[in-house]
Amino acid sequence: MRSVIGNDDGNMKRSLIIGVMGGGTATAEDFAAAYELGRLIARQGWVLLNGGRNAGIMEASAKGANEHGGVTVGILPDENRHRASEYIAIPVITGMGSARNSINILSSDVVVVCPGGSGTLSETALALKHDRPLILFNFKAGYKLAESGKPGRAHYAETAEQVIKIIKALIRIDRCR
Repeated sequence: MRSVIGNDDGNMKRSLIIGVMGGGTATAEDFAAAYELGRLIARQGWVLLNGGRNAGIMEASAKGANEHGGVTVGILPDENRHRASEYIAIPVITGMGSARNSINILSSDVVVVCPGGSGTLSETALALKHDRPLILFNFKAGYKLAESGKPGRAHYAETAEQVIKIIKALIRIDRCR
């Protein structure tokens, strides 16, 4: 059963989309953490959306979700599928280069930022600009954005389990509004 968001009257419901952003290169530790996050997202019945490439955090999170029955969507920067991860069920070919970062963020209900470089920083800024709930998952460059007691929608997590717990809390808050 998929977790859904929508109206309480049961008319409009859709799967929750969790954007997992991160670099095309990853340490073994970051790869394992992203894989676990993907696995847990699939276990919740949520859709995992990422940059779709066959490298780093994108590959790891998609693999974790895909291997555990999850739906994966990849927003690819290229004009063809040659760099798409084999674990992406729904590749979206944009030909937009890094402009596709806007699609990544605007299509996500919650954004999880994993370790990465300038592209990941761009996605972090876009999430803040567009007021998307933001979870920094071991992304030290953004740690100051999520200081405890600081207002806003940025949070920091050190484990995949903490990310899932924060997402569930954010969903409850949004449903109460």
